[in-house]
Amino acid sequence: MGLSTSMWSGVTGLLAHGDKMGVIGNNLANVNTVGYKSARMDFEDLVYTNIGTATGTQQLGQGVRVEGILSDFTQGGFETSNETTDMAISGMGFFTVRDRVNLSTHYTRAGNFRFDRDGFLVDPHNFALQGWQVDAASLRAARATGAVINQVPIKGSVTDVRLDTLALAAQNTNAVSLVSNLDPRTASKSSSTTNPFFSLYQNYNYNPLRPDDPPLADTSFGFQNTLKVYDQRGGAHDLTVYFDKVSDVGGREYWEYMVTTTPGQDGRVFDVNGNTVNMASNSKGGVLMLGTLVFDDSGGLQNMTAYTLNANSYTTSVSNLGNWSQARISSSGYPVFTANYRSVSGGSITTASNSVSMSLNLGIRNGNTTWASTATTADMIGFAHLTDPAELQGFDTDTLTINNLQTTNYEAASSTLFVSQDGYPPGTLQSVSVSADGVLTGRYSNGQVQELYVVALTDFASPWGLKRDGGNLFSQTRESGDALVGRANTGRLGAVASNSLETSNVDMAREMVQMIQTQRGFQANSKVITTADTMLSEVIQLKR
Repeated sequence: MGLSTSMWSGVTGLLAHGDKMGVIGNNLANVNTVGYKSARMDFEDLVYTNIGTATGTQQLGQGVRVEGILSDFTQGGFETSNETTDMAISGMGFFTVRDRVNLSTHYTRAGNFRFDRDGFLVDPHNFALQGWQVDAASLRAARATGAVINQVPIKGSVTDVRLDTLALAAQNTNAVSLVSNLDPRTASKSSSTTNPFFSLYQNYNYNPLRPDDPPLADTSFGFQNTLKVYDQRGGAHDLTVYFDKVSDVGGREYWEYMVTTTPGQDGRVFDVNGNTVNMASNSKGGVLMLGTLVFDDSGGLQNMTAYTLNANSYTTSVSNLGNWSQARISSSGYPVFTANYRSVSGGSITTASNSVSMSLNLGIRNGNTTWASTATTADMIGFAHLTDPAELQGFDTDTLTINNLQTTNYEAASSTLFVSQDGYPPGTLQSVSVSADGVLTGRYSNGQVQELYVVALTDFASPWGLKRDGGNLFSQTRESGDALVGRANTGRLGAVASNSLETSNVDMAREMVQMIQTQRGFQANSKVITTADTMLSEVIQLKR
């Protein structure tokens, strides 16, 4: 039994080392495969039989067998690429791809993705990369409030990353931010014998017969800002905010402001005593909002008021300040106005269902949607408030918020500090990029940069339990545990590197040493067989 056992032990050695050479050969064959993870074969000894010896029963080994093939998931090197959709993961995690035909899910470290003709971001097998759609509405709302965005908001569940259109539809302006410094050394330029806090409005006079004449003289205001805003079809319009100093009493300084647009583009329509009044042909055409600003003795913005035309019909002229009532406050805490640029029916006031309105951020916002001031109409603020300015505290002083960027009253030249608006005309996709957090961003011909998707990364409790499917793909098994889906740079998941591919982590020097050792092991086991055969031959020849 001993000689035949020796031969079979040698056979197991040949089989095991032959299999190991296959693993080594596969590693070397994939030395340049994108995202390939090398494997290692480990051996274990076979069962033992008991034999009698002078010292008692002892064990005799029966050979060797393959114990397991373990994957090496250490980080591979990065190779730069000219394609922005080539991605690599720096750290732990896998890209998730879905076979849209068989609806099966696979995982890979190979990030060589491209857009197909249908707009899907796919791997070479036409499997779609998985990610979340960006919640554009929530992102716009957060930016409108000036909130710090630490993580791009997403919506829904993980889905195919797909750019189903190369065009970006026009977006009307919903939020306007305008931050300035108003020089306290500036003298008041406009005055009114009846309404000192609305003298800009009193001096504003648009002549429809001479539309090119400015409705407000250049000498009638202390400072102005003009920016482009957009209607729902992407049409551009000028929005101008005028500022003028009113008074400086008791350490506080008071300014008035007036929001206007090009009068001929003012599409609002009102009913006055049964007569239709088109603001585009009215002397106050283009005036969208009136208000006041209060600055404290340090030059910081303290409070504000805002008034707009908030009814569809009036019994007196729309120019009457008694018809200008407190503006609606948006959920973000900013006063709202509308110009109805497209002359939409039922869209001339901010509370109408068809209204396309804009909020005004001057650096201060209310903690709720109601005004604290009891001056419900503009005509309730007059000369008495030059010395008793309680009604100018429009926002609730207990809940209002002063933004980091705010309109100021410092002794420096009046200037624009910050201006933005969230509307834009239509555009076409020019390029895409991917951030370290896996955010896929599109850049459009209209200058817009839009976050579109967030790439999903997947981790496993035991990635060594994943099943290799070929094609740089892995699939989940019971041994790997359930897929743990998350965003890049969160938890244990690594960062995404764009314009990069992860190379194979095969160590050629190590594989060559393994090859030599495996070859020698194979040779040694073959010698066991030939030597045992020679010994058996000697035994057979004993009969002679």
